[in-house]
Amino acid sequence: MGVTPPLVEVGLVVAAQGLKGELRILPCSDFPERFLEPGLRWLQKVDEPPRAVELLRGRSLPRKGLYGIRLKGIETRSQAEALVQHRLLADGTTRPAMAAGEFHLLDLEGLEVRLDPAGPALGTVVDLHHGGNDLLEIRLHHGGQSVLVPFVEAIVPQVRLKEGWILLCPPSGLLPINPQPPPVDAIGSAHQPES
Repeated sequence: MGVTPPLVEVGLVVAAQGLKGELRILPCSDFPERFLEPGLRWLQKVDEPPRAVELLRGRSLPRKGLYGIRLKGIETRSQAEALVQHRLLADGTTRPAMAAGEFHLLDLEGLEVRLDPAGPALGTVVDLHHGGNDLLEIRLHHGGQSVLVPFVEAIVPQVRLKEGWILLCPPSGLLPINPQPPPVDAIGSAHQPES
């Protein structure tokens, strides 16, 4: 189907829904259109390349916090069950509009992490994990260790996309380092993307 665009994970296949090939998706995207609007998506099994699939239709399963989707060519429960634990991916270049203070994963990956706006980089954002709170995965420059940091305004008060860095104000013990106190002007700063 041609060149694969940059992909972003939007959900995980967690179960078959019914007998006719519908899939239950646990979303890790705040954008319902990723599951409701027909079009090209990708499925990826761990340690395998993604493969293109066509989303025919989707619906919200609000009491379960899931979505039910139908993919072209998946017509039986056994076909659907074979896709459990596959990641559902979408074209990362077709981005839904963002509100102030919201960010796309592709924008966050690769940003430097600083404890002081004028200071050196402590590490680099390598991933965003979804859960009760989103967690930034940061690879520290010294030692190469990865740490998970809650992506909340109290800990990440500034995201400077155009400048290529985020400010981190970690509580004591969050990182395996001795952080310096953040500058006074950084606390309470707006957690908004640069325009």
